[in-house]
Amino acid sequence: MSDHTSATEQRDPVPLLDDHLCFTLYAASRAITGAYRPLLEPLGLTYPQYLVLVVLGEHRTVTVKELVALLQLDYGTVTPLIKRLEANGLLKRQRQADDERVVHVELTAEGLAVHRHLSGIPPVIGEAVGLTPDEIGTLQDLVRRLTVHVNRHNAGTPARRTS
Repeated sequence: MSDHTSATEQRDPVPLLDDHLCFTLYAASRAITGAYRPLLEPLGLTYPQYLVLVVLGEHRTVTVKELVALLQLDYGTVTPLIKRLEANGLLKRQRQADDERVVHVELTAEGLAVHRHLSGIPPVIGEAVGLTPDEIGTLQDLVRRLTVHVNRHNAGTPARRTS
């Protein structure tokens, strides 16, 4: 056995897959999204389309820019979602009269009817999650805080500690 170790041997080993926070979050996200699938398929919706309807049900009308920010997605992802939902008659787009670059999005009557069916979905997902409402709230707070810190880090801004 040699007294000299390679640089690779001196480094800490890569953590096991189950020890990666990113994998835990990824697996949980996929599992939850998968739980939505059988609930959304009868409505002809994908999970991202569901999120658009949730936002429009909450805000009634939003600009595409606001929708991008609220969903934390990019235009290249949101624009096809909007187009598909519009083609299916669930929402309509309208350019702002004084600035045609601004596009407003709102639910149609058919979209509002579909939106009413969405209220039964969160309780089913809540049951699938298997956590108490307090545990869900705590988890959401932690994941939101994690998201803010990672976004600040990615933007090059040091994250502040929050209590």
